[in-house]
This record gives sequence, C-alpha cells and structure tokens, in this order.
Amino acid sequence: MSTASKNSKKSGNISNRKKDHLDICVNKDKYNVESSITSGFENIHFIHEAMPELNEENINTKITFLDHEIKLPLFISCMTGGSTGGLKVNTELAKAAQSAGIPVGLGSIRILFREPEYFEQFHIKPIAKDVPVLANIGSVQIRDIEHKLIYEMIKRLEVQAIVIHLNPGQEIFQPKGDRDFIGIFNAVSKFTDKSPVPVIVKETGFGIRASRIRQLLNTGVSYIDLAGAGGTNWITVESHRLTGEEAKIAKEFSSWGIPTAMLMDSIGSMDNRILASGGLRNGIDLAKSIALGAYMGGMALPFIREFKFSKKDGVIRRIGEIEKTLRAVMLLTGSHDIHQLRQTRFWRKPDFTESVKALKDAEILI
Repeated sequence: MSTASKNSKKSGNISNRKKDHLDICVNKDKYNVESSITSGFENIHFIHEAMPELNEENINTKITFLDHEIKLPLFISCMTGGSTGGLKVNTELAKAAQSAGIPVGLGSIRILFREPEYFEQFHIKPIAKDVPVLANIGSVQIRDIEHKLIYEMIKRLEVQAIVIHLNPGQEIFQPKGDRDFIGIFNAVSKFTDKSPVPVIVKETGFGIRASRIRQLLNTGVSYIDLAGAGGTNWITVESHRLTGEEAKIAKEFSSWGIPTAMLMDSIGSMDNRILASGGLRNGIDLAKSIALGAYMGGMALPFIREFKFSKKDGVIRRIGEIEKTLRAVMLLTGSHDIHQLRQTRFWRKPDFTESVKALKDAEILI
C-alpha cells in the first residue's frame, strides 16, 4: 500500500485528502500523475520570421484580466489548500504571483464550509494585493450549498473571480467521492446569475466539449478554462490512493480526455473567453495556446513542484523563464504584443489536423 493510501485510510476528512493529493503531485520520482497522452502542442509549429522588424525591448506581453493589468497572459492555476502544508504553499505562490504580476488560483474552498478554521489558508488577497486572486469550488457544492453562503465567503476572501471546477472523472474514483451529478448545469447557471464576482468554469484535466462551452458562456459565465488532457490526470492521482482492483481500473484511464491543443484548435477564441490549461509546461506551450486562440494560459503542477524544491524564489525564476521564452517567440514571429501573437501564423502536423477534424465531426453528431 502506498504512503498516500495509508494516509487516506487514517482519516476520510478533506484536509487529509488534500495533503495526499499534494504529496502525490510533488513527488514525481515516486508517483506518475501525468496523462499518458500529450497535450498536443508538439503538433503546432510557428512560422519563423527572419526579418521581424522589432526591438525585443519594446515587446509588450501585458494584457487586462478581471480589471487588472497583468504582466503576462499566464496564471497560476488552482490546485492547493485545506491541508497542513496548504497554507505555506498558498502563501508562497501568492507572493510569487504578486512579484511576477500574474493571477493566482486557490484550491477548493469547499473545506471552509465544514472546517472554517482553514480560512487564513485561503485569504491571500492581502499578499497578492495587486493581482487577481481566484477562489475555487466544485460544481457539486454549487448545487448542494446555499448560494448565499458561497457569495458571503467570496466577499470575505476578497477574490476577483470564482472558479467552478467540473471533476466527475476524479470524483468517481475518489473514496467517498461524489457520484451524483444531476442538476449541475442548472445550478451553475443560477449561481452565475447573482454571483458578486465573475464566474470561470473549468475542467480538471479532461477538457470540455465545444457545445457545452457555448451553453456555459450563454448563461453568463465569463471564462471557460479548458483544462484539457495532457497534464495532471486526477484519476491517476487517485489511483495512487487506491489498492487492488480499484487502482487497476483507475489506471486504465491514463489516456482519458481531450488534449488541450486539439480542443483549442477546434473551438478558437470564443470572443477571448477561453483560458487554456492542461499540460502547458513552458513558454513555448503558452505561446502556442495564445496563437490557437486562448486569452491566457494556466499552469499548476510546474509551479507546485518548483515550490517543493526551491520555494517562492524557484517559482519566480520559473515564471521568468516562461516570460523570456514567450518574448523570444514573439520576436521570432514578428509579434509586437499579445494581440499580434494571436494573429500569427503557424502550421499543424497532418495527423493532428485530421484529429481536430474528427473531433469537430463528432461534436456535430452530439
């Protein structure tokens, strides 16, 4: 039995589960948590501009997000919170986000409705005072918890948006996880209608199909975070907390989901309301997601692992590497700013193009 499984056997509470998740994700030498399929960005190639007519110093990577000017089209995606180590991680990631001038997301605030003593772990706005902070809660909780209570918590946390995560894949393999997902869409729609802050809906590593994206945006949701396949696979994460037949079945889903780049190429920008996460690992991936139509790109696992080995300074250094790579791509494609990067030309590998076409055709049949 794995260490994580032993921990989860000791207690079924949320904080122990969150600790298990964090331990599994950061120990890459012990646990494989990433999808067995790639995000697909390796199939996208920029067309090199040998005469860019640009001065690198004048390249502008800034965009506006949630009424804040941010330095890069990049955010630290939601992953941590509600465990013994969560406070330290959230605090340091918030410091890194503030220093780098980018948004930062929190792990699920679900625990606050059961164990309110964890509030300070999630109240990071005083640390990240100049950048957007994103709270995060599951779609089942949106259905089952009185919306007034969630609105009040959002206000107390002083966040700039609430992320509603869709995670039936993870829940179905999670011991004592949710099994009933009836009424989720209507609950999200009603919640969005009166939410005191913009609502972002995201998957947790398996993607959201095009028709569902359109439905959600039509309800008033501000952004959709695709969180496609190719990065952290949360069924695989849960498999490390399971034993025997349950673990074996969970591992069969290592390639589940729709790759992020394929999703991006099939849906486009949706009026700049699409965020891309799920397998983005460097500045090249970020640049490709922008070129495919994403308004911003998000990463979680790279920053969590960086924090484990080199704390806040390592996270800041990693963000700096991503920025330098992004600026180099912009120079070598002749893109003065992020708007021009979204218009830049690229080519796709033939097999990838066929796969995207097949995805579009399948979506038409739904």
